[in-house]
This record gives sequence, structure tokens and C-alpha cells, in this order.
Amino acid sequence: MARLSFDGFYHQIWGERWEGLREAMLSGSEDKASIEGLASPYFMDRASIETAMLLSPEPGSDVLDMCAAPGGKSIIIASMLKGTGSLTSNDRSQDRRERMRRAFESSLPSPWRENIRITGHDASRWGLYEKEAYDSILLDAPCSSERHVIQSPEHLSQWSPSRPKRLQALQYSMFTSAMLALRHGGTLVYSTCSINPGEDEDIVARFMKKHMGEAEEIMIDLTDGERREYGMIVLPDRSGGKGPMYAVKMRKL
Repeated sequence: MARLSFDGFYHQIWGERWEGLREAMLSGSEDKASIEGLASPYFMDRASIETAMLLSPEPGSDVLDMCAAPGGKSIIIASMLKGTGSLTSNDRSQDRRERMRRAFESSLPSPWRENIRITGHDASRWGLYEKEAYDSILLDAPCSSERHVIQSPEHLSQWSPSRPKRLQALQYSMFTSAMLALRHGGTLVYSTCSINPGEDEDIVARFMKKHMGEAEEIMIDLTDGERREYGMIVLPDRSGGKGPMYAVKMRKL
């Protein structure tokens, strides 16, 4: 029944495209790569690499990766900062933080690690404690991660329509928290690996409706990306296996 519920839920969203999208997500042919300049390669989905690079922080700026583990996107941010400014890489799980620390030690040259602090705070409440503290924030939010779910019989059997609803509440609280933590003129990249619009552009639309005049979208261009109301999404059925990856870039006014 869980499989039928999952399929029915996403067929309502994607219609006739769902079958092809489902098959592409079931395929193990992901398009992965590593960036240059690392001490050792760190392989990621190419769409994830592009998403992290959207942040494009200025050298010397203060950057927050709110949900950083397992650490790949922080590694890319660190490669752009090259030891200047500061990078805060956050995750609430101690085990995930430790794995992230090991990934940094393995992949990042020593000078690029000197400006990094690893924290374990609640991202949904961050803006209450560090207001207007960062020039750039990456929020790669916890999401439905449908590609992972559909490939795992265990996770698929546990799926229910209530899970996306719970995640949307968390994602929105994290998004608003990130906006509070941004300095005026600062940029936020919000991303997920979900194919559910409720976890993607709808989060941004909700914020823009409730906080008119507080932020504006910065247009982005992802390779093989499809334009949404806000941001773009890369889907594996039309990108040679990349994604899913949704991303949007916002500026705090």
C-alpha cells in the first residue's frame, strides 16, 4: 500500500511525466564529479556542485552552511573562500558532524580548514540568536529525498503523505531563520533534493507573501535546469541522471 500511496501522491504532481521520472530515479546512473584543487577528490552529483557554487561568496566574507553534513557543499564553499573570512558548517547530529570533520580533513588543504568552525545548533532557531551575522548562507534543507526513498524498500514502506507536510513546516522555519541571520544585502541559496513543489518553490512563495519587500530573487542558471515560479530544478529524466536538485538564490533587502 505504501508504494501505491507514494506513486499516487507524485502522479498527482507530475501527471504523465511521473512514470519516466520514477524510472530515472530508480536508475543507479548518477552523474558525479569532484572539483579541482582538493587534497583528495570528493565526488558529488554535478547538480549539487553547481548549487553550492551559486553561493559564490566574496573572499573574506562570513558564510553559514546551515545543514552542512555530510559536508560536500561546505567543501566547495571552503574552496571558494580559500581560508579567508569564516565558514560555519552546522549539523545537529554528532555522528554526522564527526563524518563531516573527517571529510574536511581528508579533502581540504590545511590552509582552507583554518577558517571553519563546526557547530551543532538547531537551524530552525538560528536567526533568534545570530541576527544579521552572515554575508552568505546555504540552506540545503532536509527534504523528502524521493530518489533515496524509491530506491529503498524499507524507506518506501515507511513513507506517508504526512511526511512532506512535516518537512514543509521545518523547511519554512529554517528559511525564515536563515533570512534573520543574513545581513542586509546578503544572499541565501535555498536547495533541496525533493521533487515536491511544496518543499521547493512553495517555501519561497510563502515567505515572499508574508514578508513583502524583505527579499528579492536573484536569477540563476543551472545546467539542464527547468525554471520554476522561484528558482530552478534539475531532474534526472531530462538531465542524463543528475539530481533531483532544486535551488533558488535570494537577496535580503
